[in-house]
Amino acid sequence: MASKLTSRDDDYSKWYNELVVQADLAQHSDVKGCMVIKPYGFAIWERMKDVLDGMFKDTGHVNAYFPLFIPKSYLSKEAAHVEGFAKECAVVTHYRLKNDPNGEGVVVDPDARLEEELIVRPTSETIIWNTYKNWIQSYRDLPLLVNQWANVVRWEMRTRLFLRTAEFLWQEGHTAHATKDEAVEEAKKMLEVYADFAENHMAMPVVKGVKTESERFAGAEDTYCIEALMQDGKALQAGTSHFLGQNFAKAFDVTFADKEGGKSHVWATSWGVSTRLMGALIMTHSDDQGLVLPPKLAPIEVVIVPIYKGQDQMDEIVAKCQEVADELKTAGIRVKLDDDDTKRSGWKFAEYELKGVPLRIAMGPRDLAKGTCELARRDTKTKDFVSLDGLAAHVRTQLDDIQATLTASVHERIKTHTHVVDTWEGFLEALDKGGFVSAHWDGTAETEERIKQETKATIRCIPYEGDTTPGTCIKTGAPSARRVLFAKAY
Repeated sequence: MASKLTSRDDDYSKWYNELVVQADLAQHSDVKGCMVIKPYGFAIWERMKDVLDGMFKDTGHVNAYFPLFIPKSYLSKEAAHVEGFAKECAVVTHYRLKNDPNGEGVVVDPDARLEEELIVRPTSETIIWNTYKNWIQSYRDLPLLVNQWANVVRWEMRTRLFLRTAEFLWQEGHTAHATKDEAVEEAKKMLEVYADFAENHMAMPVVKGVKTESERFAGAEDTYCIEALMQDGKALQAGTSHFLGQNFAKAFDVTFADKEGGKSHVWATSWGVSTRLMGALIMTHSDDQGLVLPPKLAPIEVVIVPIYKGQDQMDEIVAKCQEVADELKTAGIRVKLDDDDTKRSGWKFAEYELKGVPLRIAMGPRDLAKGTCELARRDTKTKDFVSLDGLAAHVRTQLDDIQATLTASVHERIKTHTHVVDTWEGFLEALDKGGFVSAHWDGTAETEERIKQETKATIRCIPYEGDTTPGTCIKTGAPSARRVLFAKAY
């Protein structure tokens, strides 16, 4: 059995690292900066992926796949893009090894140098737009709504499982449109998809907004984002959607014949979420006993644990538990019957609590005689004895209530941990408390950078629903058009 977790109050970072490992979600790889996502962690990611993929397809998008390797010359075609990613790029220079003549294993074959070096995909705009110039000829080819599920590499020296690793999994949408208005509408629509997924599946309400110029995606004209608030009061960027203008279309000469017979460059978007959402899910809901998973994303919504003594009891109780499991599966509930007789029920209770299974059903000889079972909720840790008659409907109600309760809790967290301040002193005090800080900023990159250097707080977004009343900047006293949202962040 896993050892007791460090308390969140004692050391939040250590608690997170221990939980990821002990709950069997992931581990550090022998390749520095990379991770191994273990089966249970990958099962949660697959739930996320399946739901999001359905949402993308419901909005008219289709999946494709593009190369992992990008010619270096492609990256240099869009100046802001290469500047934004240059420091994170892994570069392939050779394509063959050979035996070391000195007998020291293998070495790079100097005769196998690539004519052009290849970049291991940090993001796919360049390779995709080079492809799109052959796909798009006419307005009839638009809009082009494509997504890919892939891995990317952004070289990181300081890593944390799921939150920041050199290689991670994600999806990246890349769309082309005939007009600016269509592209802007697409970028905003996909942000709404992300916000919907975060609130209604992750039980993680978010703040929607626009990034400042300094925080935009490299090569974008506007970046829209969703910002989540973790239990320790730090923000986490949970998803971004970018209006790319015509920057990449011009860089790769992607044009189309319009309805009037002229030729125009297309308008573009890109948008993505990654396995960082796993970190967000863990830190949003979990407690000192382990994971707390919202039912909609839990690989196992209900675990059934039979309790018995001796073979005769085991056979009878396990048989009844199997009936219950079949009933729940028929009702569309993801259920596991754990009839492994090599582990005690107490060990199983602790294991499924650590793994965040939303509901646990336990059934022993007395329950069998009474036609009842013990139903335990992971979120509230409450237990009730309920009848086996109509159990599927009762379980569904409980799962829906867990989902709603978790969502309401995060709504309350954002409400109580958003501080409105008007002075520099008030700003510093609010940052010490943790959470979002709504404050005036003079709109300059210089002031934004000064605040970041002095406090480590960044402007998370210019919120859609924020206060638009003019005021004065907390740092410089200069005029401010509206309040923005600051926070310390992951």
